[in-house]
Amino acid sequence: MADFDRGPSLLSKYVWLIETVYRAKRIPFKEINELWRENKDLSRGENLPVRTFNNWRAAILDIFGVCIENEHCGEYPYYIENEDDISKNGLSSWIFNTFCVGNALTGSQSIKDRILLEHVPSGQIYLRPIIEAMKENRILNITYYSYWRNEEYNFDVQPYCVKLYRQRWYMVALSEGYDEPRIYALDRIRQLSVTDVTFKMPKNWSAEQYFDGCFGIIANKDIHKQIIKLKVMADQARYIRDLPLHESQQEIERNDDFCIFQYYLRPQFDFVQELLHSGDTIEVLQPSLLRHEMAEIVNNMHNIYNNNKS
Repeated sequence: MADFDRGPSLLSKYVWLIETVYRAKRIPFKEINELWRENKDLSRGENLPVRTFNNWRAAILDIFGVCIENEHCGEYPYYIENEDDISKNGLSSWIFNTFCVGNALTGSQSIKDRILLEHVPSGQIYLRPIIEAMKENRILNITYYSYWRNEEYNFDVQPYCVKLYRQRWYMVALSEGYDEPRIYALDRIRQLSVTDVTFKMPKNWSAEQYFDGCFGIIANKDIHKQIIKLKVMADQARYIRDLPLHESQQEIERNDDFCIFQYYLRPQFDFVQELLHSGDTIEVLQPSLLRHEMAEIVNNMHNIYNNNKS
């Protein structure tokens, strides 16, 4: 009998099992075993023992938070009980997708010059100690570089949460002298140490509520959520339809020339920058204040280029 703890990584096998059940929706163990045997790279042609299969289910629940359950009827098909956790933008989804990509790239050294990846700043070296400090509510001492003042500052912070946005990790933390938590980019941390001092995490504080209605990483409570309508040219609308700008996106009108998308969010700086990124393929219809802000920016850009003709 094959030793299922050897050979290809156990994590690769866990990811394979999750993907297999996730794609099938409902699948009996007999079919899982057949698909397993067909995957010679992982199975080496051997059957998947029921005991090993159940051990993997337990490990998958522990590592990924994904529950593979049995219906206990008919052919006893297996399914993912908390399928929504994979579909949504939660931790389980991110971990699962990350390992899926990792599995696809594993063993691809022979074509490495044909796989191009985006650079992620080195701030993630501080991610593990920050997360460990969050688990025990320990205060961090950090040396942080300020772009605006072009200086480094050393101070203590209470880490509340971390968030990944546009290939950068950010930490929401309460720092000395402030009543509200602030946001710090991990790639701007020059030094970090975990202290022995603990803090009390506010009972009513929620990371989800903190970023409620936000487009990206900016969380200005002075800007309230509001209905935003964008007129998007038909070609650009295809991209936005497949990859929504925000979770609140709704398509409320469509024709051959343009579509109108509606959102409910806080129109902060990072959202404005995203709209500008799309150039003249997107027009803000409402609210009027956001439309006016976009018009001012576009007019200023026009003046810059008009006054600097070569």
